[in-house]
Amino acid sequence: MMNTSACHSEKFHYFARKAQLAYIETLKSSREGISLSSDEMRELDMLVSPLLLKGQSIDAVFTAHKDEIPCSKTTLYNYVNSCYLTARNIDMPRKVCFKPRYSHGSRPESFQTFVQGRTYKDYRQYMIDNPDVNAWQMDTVMGGNNGRKCLFTLLHETSNFMLAYLLDRHTQGDVVNALNNLCETFGIDRFKRLFDVILTDRGVEFENPYALECDGNGEIKTKVFYCDPYCSWQKGKIERNHEFIREIIPKGKDFDRFTQADIHLMMTHINNYPRASLNNSTPYDLAKLLLGTDFLKALHFHKIPQDHVVLKPKLLWEPDDIVND
Repeated sequence: MMNTSACHSEKFHYFARKAQLAYIETLKSSREGISLSSDEMRELDMLVSPLLLKGQSIDAVFTAHKDEIPCSKTTLYNYVNSCYLTARNIDMPRKVCFKPRYSHGSRPESFQTFVQGRTYKDYRQYMIDNPDVNAWQMDTVMGGNNGRKCLFTLLHETSNFMLAYLLDRHTQGDVVNALNNLCETFGIDRFKRLFDVILTDRGVEFENPYALECDGNGEIKTKVFYCDPYCSWQKGKIERNHEFIREIIPKGKDFDRFTQADIHLMMTHINNYPRASLNNSTPYDLAKLLLGTDFLKALHFHKIPQDHVVLKPKLLWEPDDIVND
């Protein structure tokens, strides 16, 4: 047997648990603080904060400027969370608390006759039978403070390109007139190709599918289907895009002060904002590809650089108006 006492080298004892705890502590401490120099941090702040203050998300900013940002996306999120930049969490659109979902209780079968043959189930089957059609989602957005005006919105499902029109009143007639005016812009033959099918909810403003489907001369221009009762998620894309409108015109503000030119400016910025769901493309770019340049020109939309996109009330309001309103 070997006599170990004859070895005079320094000896160490290994304790696995102590080693693991030391490793975790080293890993934690190595990730704390800022790894950038003061100059690099200043340049990062000058690049990122102005865009966040315009209402853009960290994901969109990082994707557009990843070659200029000297850190990972996760680290950038941490810098904002730790208040290392001028922009704060409160400046980001999704850093909010959502109200509890309202419960409608049991959902009885609908007795609305106007939806017969136009239910969400019928819509799904129609899209299976006609997969290449241009499908749109339709809705209205109400203003606050007892304002009379509302927004009539249409969203192209594939590109997320959204149109919005200011209506004087939230009535069936105003919605029908807005849709007919859009039809006149393109002509009925072209409108049929661009707006093959429309999915909407069962609001009172949409209760006359025949008036919505026909132009002023009674010729069929589109096909309308309806979501199930209390199932706004079935047209979830347009509901999600309405959040961009609420970032610029907060809920509770009325639309009476605005003109259609104001609404068009807002939609130009929203449609030029890239989306992760579109592989970081913009609705404008996809609409140009799928609906054509002539479609965008007819509606007077144009391209703007991402860094110029503003998704905050300052896009439409003067600073004094935001404070005093």
